[in-house]
Amino acid sequence: MNPKQARISIILVLVLCSGLVFIFPTEPVLTTEVLFDDKVVQRIEDESNYLDENKLILIIKHDDNGPLTNNLTRVKTLLSLEQDIINNKDNIAFLNDNSAYIDTVSSPLNKWSDAFNSRNRSLENATKWADVLQPILADGWCGENTTSEEKLAFQSTLLLLPNEAKMNVACPAFSGSSASQAPQSNELIWLISLKDINDLYGDVRWSMVLSWAEKISEESEFEIEPAGVNMLFAKAQKIAEDDLSSILIPSLLFLILILTIGLQDWKISLVTIGSVTLIILAELGILSAIGFTISIIDVIAIPIIMGVAVDGAFWYCKSSRKREEVRSMLLIAMITTVSAISLSLISPIRAQRSLAFVMIIGIILDWVVTRFLLENFYLSKRKYFENLTIKKSFDNKTPMFWPIALVILASISIISPTSVDILDVKQFLPNDDPSLDDLDELQSKYLLASGTMAWIIIDAEGDSTTDLIKIQNFQKQLSYHPSIISIDTGIYQTPLIMGVPNYDGGMENVTINKILNEFEDSFIHSNPKLQKDGVTTGIAISVLIDGSFADAALEFSDDVRFLMNENELNGDVGGQLISGAQLAKDFGENRVYQILFAGIAVFIVSFALLRSPIRASRIAVGTIAIGAAVDGMASIIGTRGVHTAPAVLLGMGFAADYLSHASGEHPSTKHDNYARWGAAISSISIFLLLGFSVFPPAQNTGRLLTISILFAAILATCLSLTYIEKGEEE
Repeated sequence: MNPKQARISIILVLVLCSGLVFIFPTEPVLTTEVLFDDKVVQRIEDESNYLDENKLILIIKHDDNGPLTNNLTRVKTLLSLEQDIINNKDNIAFLNDNSAYIDTVSSPLNKWSDAFNSRNRSLENATKWADVLQPILADGWCGENTTSEEKLAFQSTLLLLPNEAKMNVACPAFSGSSASQAPQSNELIWLISLKDINDLYGDVRWSMVLSWAEKISEESEFEIEPAGVNMLFAKAQKIAEDDLSSILIPSLLFLILILTIGLQDWKISLVTIGSVTLIILAELGILSAIGFTISIIDVIAIPIIMGVAVDGAFWYCKSSRKREEVRSMLLIAMITTVSAISLSLISPIRAQRSLAFVMIIGIILDWVVTRFLLENFYLSKRKYFENLTIKKSFDNKTPMFWPIALVILASISIISPTSVDILDVKQFLPNDDPSLDDLDELQSKYLLASGTMAWIIIDAEGDSTTDLIKIQNFQKQLSYHPSIISIDTGIYQTPLIMGVPNYDGGMENVTINKILNEFEDSFIHSNPKLQKDGVTTGIAISVLIDGSFADAALEFSDDVRFLMNENELNGDVGGQLISGAQLAKDFGENRVYQILFAGIAVFIVSFALLRSPIRASRIAVGTIAIGAAVDGMASIIGTRGVHTAPAVLLGMGFAADYLSHASGEHPSTKHDNYARWGAAISSISIFLLLGFSVFPPAQNTGRLLTISILFAAILATCLSLTYIEKGEEE
């Protein structure tokens, strides 16, 4: 295949891959599943039919914000609305979606209806509260002789009504409550669970619920507002999507302007932008076609790929280096950049692996297009410097710039704070976002929202009485842990531990399967059995713990592991807060090693390509210095954490790129410096705009990459001055 045919083939492949975007459209998502892998939750998803984390909180109020639960007319209207939503399974519940629908609606009202039915009283047929409240139930639904339905009604009232609500018949033992009256509150919570048409509880695009809730609110007399952590992810996703739509076009136009000024040729800038647009579309098409889940975090790679693409235009068009030297330089720069970023591919954080994968593909495609499609075009636009004479020589006067720059970068890392933030949804919303205040208010008003769910999986045999006894002893000991939130009636406390229920009869020949085969799901407690191919493999215990302090969550997980060991049980602990806190702890302990390992990877690759230990060492040392400095700047200008790690590694990739340019045997000329700084300023122009994003990960990435490229360009210039040109430029 001749070069012309090869170029045509590359163009056709890119165009065809771009067309896949329209055949396999994809919507970027943001959920905990795309942020990090929780092996405990993953096992529950694989071996259980249900996962409580797929429930969403909806706050229900009347349009006039008046009495709700003690207004029988409004209660019956809400019960009817709940039933209408459930009966809508055959009709997809969400606009613009062809798979998801609401499977269950858990509310205190339907539990009240069940409680009254257990006493042969019908809430649906009542015309006044006295029809179901008379004769009076002296102990309400929290006494010793209550039915199982009444116990669930009490639990749902306590968990799904605000803390200041009057319990009344739900538990007359509470101060100010009366068994002759209905519970009194102006609002309540629904818990809804989503399912798809394939009968699976999979990844949920919570953003769909926003428009659905607005639609239901408009069509009814009630105000329905999504709330809780899952809805914060939806709001964060919407912020990111708005940022993308508002920044992408201005970024392209601004980049065209900067390229036109820097390259002094509008045709070059348009061709460069056109090629990188084709690259991005082709990559998105490929990823969509293979079923790759693109998160909203991965979209940050788009301006990064755009920034990398401009290097070739400047070095081919404006530098004084020959074709072969530019080819070699760009190849080395691409490989060293990819080697630095590729360390994220083995990260325990799924978001880092995903973002690194997207960036690596884009950077490689950038190089392929520059090398095989645009090289001749770029060189045809170069103004040759025919009388340029270059003599290679070393001058001891200027090498001091290099160590001085390294010392300054090291000092930034040394003086920066050492704190590390945990990875949670708050990292994806602006500090002043009212949703965070809404979450704090929700957590202060509702017992259910005041904590976070921790998951404990325990390996067990379904037909083993011994395993059952061990697990029940474990649950009893666990119930005394101070981190677990309890239902407090004033008479007794019940820790919110949802595992294997106690068995009322004798324990002889009683097994896990015997108890759980008769298990009936409640609104907060699903069957904890784990199984594969019909064989029980263990149980999943869900525990509501205090979500205020990450350190307390880590202590809880350590205590649980110790307790399992004491009871001779095998298993693990997980959940959003515990996994996020553990990742932050591991990142804080290993971030320095991550930077060092990235530098070592760059050294190995550089040495393999350059066969020069001195040049490879300079690239690696400079890359490590910039990585440490950018990591320090992350803490100085904002927060350091798992969410900033990709920007640090990418900054190291840019450092390896620029230092590879500057470490050649060819002493730098003013044209080389122009190419270096032209490429740097063009990339910075994109990241400056990204730094003005509202979406915090994009904002942090833009700011840190701006700093990274500035540091890299300065350090590369200092390195290039190690070789001083003795000849004359005419």
